[in-house]
Parts: sequence; structure tokens; C-alpha cells
Amino acid sequence: KASRVRGGISEKQRVLLVRQLSVLLQSGLPVEQALAAAAEDASTPQSQRVLHAIKAEVTEGARLADAMSIAPKAFPPLVRSVVSAGEMSGRLGDVTERLATYLERSHQLRQKVQAALIYPAVLGVMAVGMIIAMMLFVVPRLVEQFDLFDADIPLITRIVIGMSETLKAHGILIGLVLATGIFLIVRAARLPVVRRALDHYSLLMPIIGPLNRTVCAGRFARVFATLSGSGATVLEALAGAKGASGNLVFSNAADQIAERVREGGSFAGALKATGVFPPMMVHMVSSGEAGRDIPGMMTRAADFLDSEFETGSSTLLSLLEPLIIVVLGGIVGLIVLSVMLPILQLNTLAIG
Repeated sequence: KASRVRGGISEKQRVLLVRQLSVLLQSGLPVEQALAAAAEDASTPQSQRVLHAIKAEVTEGARLADAMSIAPKAFPPLVRSVVSAGEMSGRLGDVTERLATYLERSHQLRQKVQAALIYPAVLGVMAVGMIIAMMLFVVPRLVEQFDLFDADIPLITRIVIGMSETLKAHGILIGLVLATGIFLIVRAARLPVVRRALDHYSLLMPIIGPLNRTVCAGRFARVFATLSGSGATVLEALAGAKGASGNLVFSNAADQIAERVREGGSFAGALKATGVFPPMMVHMVSSGEAGRDIPGMMTRAADFLDSEFETGSSTLLSLLEPLIIVVLGGIVGLIVLSVMLPILQLNTLAIG
């Protein structure tokens, strides 16, 4: 067994490689030759290294899905599961074509969300930077002026001055504490117990929860449809779709569905019993089960859920920008107000 290939490839490179492999395999090339051709056209040295390593494994007799396991960061379990189903069904070319389409759609959707987040993120960073600059440089200068006069300073001004002095005196320590806290939270989020709790509450959050449920269900439906439409059994498709959602609640639901199906229960009934899938998806699957076309109806459900997520995320992001402006503008306004109140008081005393 070859040693694992260190490092991974970007999502865009993965999409391009899977699409290229699908075209080569559908043209009739054997897997080994398709990997060699894809390696020659690879755009990065890392992609070439990964493909050459996989080709060496295939040459020695390994299945493509098993060979991909030596580069787990380049080809995650989802990709390997779909490829394995394609190999077992003897329709590897068709399956990789469906897989490439799924990866392309996922990549495009993620790019749209990231592009929409750029402006709010830049706006937030600039506003926070401006607030910190005011607290470190503007407020201390004004405090020096206030000390020259024996005047009562308003409560809001005293609070801002206290925050400014704390930030100036312990800013580095505060930054280290925040960085350490974020690091520990990220590490803790990888623990199964913590991640299960986070995944559960992420589905219950207002506004974000329904969107998260929609995207998780859409991924589940898309991968299930891809696998079952490629000849995999319901249980095999469930096993492949189990980790596609990226949420442990849906993974547990997949296990529950598999158990009910083994006991002879209906697939749509098992979906409904979990209580985690959107009602529209359950109704569509029920119709597909009645018409003996579960893969086709799951594909339609995935299309519907993807469209719903895209609409919902666009609406949410369009509201995020003014929300950031209002919140951060309010903070800046409070700081300015805390600075102006003593000045106005001094002017009033001077005129009086």
C-alpha cells in the first residue's frame, strides 16, 4: 500500500479534475490512461503528484475509489463513495459526470455566497478598525483636554474613557486572549460531542437555521440521487449521502432511515420520521416512491432546495449590509456622542 499523499488541492482544482476524468472516461479511455492524460494537463504540481500517485495504485490493481484514499484531502469521502458506486455499477463514466456536475454546482453556489460576503466583511473590518483607532488615539487626546477643566463628565463618556484606557493599557493581552479563545473554540468544535451539539443548534437558530437545514437536505438529496441513479441500492446510496450534508444530525438521520428501510418501512416514511428533512422534500420523495422513481424525484428535490437556499441566502445577505451599517454606525455614534457631550457642557459653562 502506498503512503498517503500529503496536502490537498483547492475545490476549483478538484472540480476541474473530476470533470476532466468524466470526459476521458466517457470517451472510452481506461481508468489508468484517463489518469495519465489528466495528470499531463494538470495545472498545478500538487495535482500532478496526486494523480500520478493514484495512477500508480490503479496500475497495481487497486480500484479507483480505493486508490483515491491515499489522497484523502484531495478526494474526500463523498467523492470516493460516489466513484465506488460507479465502479460497482459498471457506469463509472456516467457517475463521474454526475459527480462533476454536483461539484460544479456546489462550487458555484459557494462562490456566490462568498462574493456576496466580501463587501459586508470589508465594511465590518473597516468600521472595527476605525472604532479601535478612535479609542486608542482620539479619546485619549480629548481626555487630556477634559482634565484641564474641573467639570462633571457624563456617564457615557466615563465608560468610553474607561474602555479606551483598558484597550490602551492591555490591548496586546486582550488580543492574545481573543486569539486563544478562538483557537480553543475551533479545536473544541472538532470534538464529536461538541460538534454534535453545534450541528443540532445550528438547525434551530432563527433565520440561519432554516437556511442551514435547506442546504444540508439539498446536499443529501443530490448525492443520494447521484448514487441511486447510478445503480446503487437504497442502503448504499444512504451510506454515501450520509456524510454529504456536513451535519451530524443528518448523518444520524441517515442511519435511522437505513434501519427503517432494512425493517421493510417506506423510504418517504423513514424520511418523515426523522423530523429533520423539509416537508416539501418528504412529499416529493413520497410521490417518487409511489411512481417508483425515487432518484428522479430526489434530483428534483435537490434542485428545489438549491434554488430555495440561493433565494434565501441572497435575501439574508442583502439585509446583512444595512444591518452592519446600523450596528457599527450606532457604536461610532455613541463614541462621538460621548466625546461631544463634555465639549458641549464646557461651551455652556463658558457662555454662562
